[in-house]
Amino acid sequence: MEKNVKLIIEYDGTDYYGFQIQPEGRTVQGEIEKSLFVIFQQPVKIYGAGRTDAGVHAAGQVINFKHGTERTVEQIQRALNGLLPPDIAVKSVEEMDEHFHARYSAKRRRYKYQILNRPYRGVFLRNVAFFYPYYLNVELMDESCKIFTGTHDFTSFKASSREVKSNIRTIYLFRCYRSEDLVIFEIEADGFLHMMVRILTGTIIQVGRGRFSPEKIRQILEAKDRRQAGPTLPPHGLSLVKVKYE
Repeated sequence: MEKNVKLIIEYDGTDYYGFQIQPEGRTVQGEIEKSLFVIFQQPVKIYGAGRTDAGVHAAGQVINFKHGTERTVEQIQRALNGLLPPDIAVKSVEEMDEHFHARYSAKRRRYKYQILNRPYRGVFLRNVAFFYPYYLNVELMDESCKIFTGTHDFTSFKASSREVKSNIRTIYLFRCYRSEDLVIFEIEADGFLHMMVRILTGTIIQVGRGRFSPEKIRQILEAKDRRQAGPTLPPHGLSLVKVKYE
């Protein structure tokens, strides 16, 4: 009988073309499936909770796969961590029922976007925080975040190149705060459109700079027009923090 295994993993996405296998370069999925092939001596397909883009990181990505061997979850975790490159790590492994699917069983996903907000760039944070040297009014930015909580059409905050069945999503939490030199956005929703978090944060930064008012943010949301929103922030400030299943 096949076993359905759930893994929580973390990775530094700097050197990857994203999570999902791509023809042009290394991906997180590709590295994990390559290691699983060594362990099980046959191809193993994995499924991820979120298809993070190139350069995006994860502290709580969830994947699942099925196998028909006697290997324990402890053996699988130990073997994977011995084979995977140093920028990918398996945090936990557990067996699930046959119906569990990392993507389709997920109820909520939480992301974090970090901005290094000080006059000089950071050596140790350069791969995990977007450097922005100008003053930001974090209080006004947080006020603008609250506009997005609830269920809305997020057409204005979706990369125009990606078509989906619906642009409606529900945001349960969206906040912005300062922690020393970092300005941090936290956002949790039932799902996200392509580049939605990076466009939202790129738009709200305009409030922090005094270019947009919170009322302007509301107008952009209602306009359903990507051209009215702000820029898409770089991927390296973004991390998938947690996936919730209940």
